[in-house]
This record gives sequence, structure tokens and C-alpha cells, in this order.
Amino acid sequence: MNSRKNTCFFAVFLVLALSGLSAGDTASFVDLGFSPDGRTYMFAQYGVQSGTLKPWADLFVVDVAANNFVSGGRISYLHNKPVVSGQDGSGALYRTIAQNASLADRYRIDYNFQGQPLYIALNGESQPSIEFRDFEGGAFYKASLVSTTEGSGSGLKSSFFINLERTASNSAKKTYTAGTPQVKRALVSSYRIRKVMIAPGDGALIFVIEMRMQEGGDTNIRYMVEALKL
Repeated sequence: MNSRKNTCFFAVFLVLALSGLSAGDTASFVDLGFSPDGRTYMFAQYGVQSGTLKPWADLFVVDVAANNFVSGGRISYLHNKPVVSGQDGSGALYRTIAQNASLADRYRIDYNFQGQPLYIALNGESQPSIEFRDFEGGAFYKASLVSTTEGSGSGLKSSFFINLERTASNSAKKTYTAGTPQVKRALVSSYRIRKVMIAPGDGALIFVIEMRMQEGGDTNIRYMVEALKL
């Protein structure tokens, strides 16, 4: 193994040690923006495989009202070579965005029309429930994520949903449920609300969900979103 590969493996080991994970890889989440009417939302995640050191990226376009992917709205890319020292896998993301510019154009995604963060979780923070405020709109929110798991090992499956209470500036309260608890996700051991954003214009909420996924003896971190029209 040459010195460059030695440096690269050491860098990945250091990142894993600092993150508190004994193995696996942790994705980075990227907010890519909404369409001007707020009907569609694009996000991405990218990282480096812990075993092969190959950079990868996923690109998604979501129909906000339906809380589901648009047709052709899920794209994945895995590079055929490992990263070199100092790279974080973001090159795979840039390639994926550039090669799928027509997808962003088709759904009128504006990279400058991003969500306004209302809540961001701290690393290691436990959260049976969270509270946050929309200072511009004056609304106050309480949200709790409810998850269920079944099976173990290769048979592990889980699901979740989010209970949300919104208190408007006039003190009127309304409750919502986000998520699809009937969907059982294989090998996902836990979920956490990592970030909440409000869409510009129509005020839809985007919950960024962190998932811990088991792969062999490794634990990988991946992201998904739940969209909620208020």
C-alpha cells in the first residue's frame, strides 16, 4: 500500500473515531432548493463508502403535497475508483447534479430558493420530542417522532411517523401527522429528526430524518425527508 493510500485510510479512520462510530460511513445532507411555487423540493446526500473508499451520491426530487418522489426523482451514483487523500466524496455529488441538470429544469428547482431552518439537532442530542418556532410567521411547534422496530440482524425492519402540534400566533392549535408508518424499512435501526425547514412562499415543512442503517457489522448514516403541507 503506498503512502497516499495510507494517508487516505488514516483520514477515514480519524473521521469515524471522531464521529463515535466504530465502522460504517456517514452521509452529508444537502438542501438543493424548491421550485418557485413550492410544489417540488430537491435534496441530496453524499459520502465515501467505508470499505471501498469509493465516493457516492444520491439525488432526490420530492412532490411536497404528496410527500413522495416525483417520477424519475431518485438517482444514485457510485464512482468506480476510491477517493484520494483530502477528498470527502463531494465530487460524486457535483457530477450527479451536473449530469442531471435536466431533472432540476423539468421540476423548476431553484438552487437559491432553499428552506429556512427552524430547528437543527446537536450531535448526540436525544429527542423524544422537539420544540421550535417560526419567528417570521409567529407559529410555535411541538413535534415527536414515534418509531417501531421488528426483527433483528438481516431481518431487522422499522418504521416511524411524526406527531406535530402547531400553535398559531393567535393561539389557535392544530395537529398533524407526517410520515408513512406502514412502510417498513429494512435494516434501519433508528430515526432522528436532524433538521426542520420551512419552505419559502407556502410555508410547507420539511423534516430531515437521520437514519442509522445496519450493514453487516457496520452502522451507516443516511437521510430522508418528510414533507408536510400546513
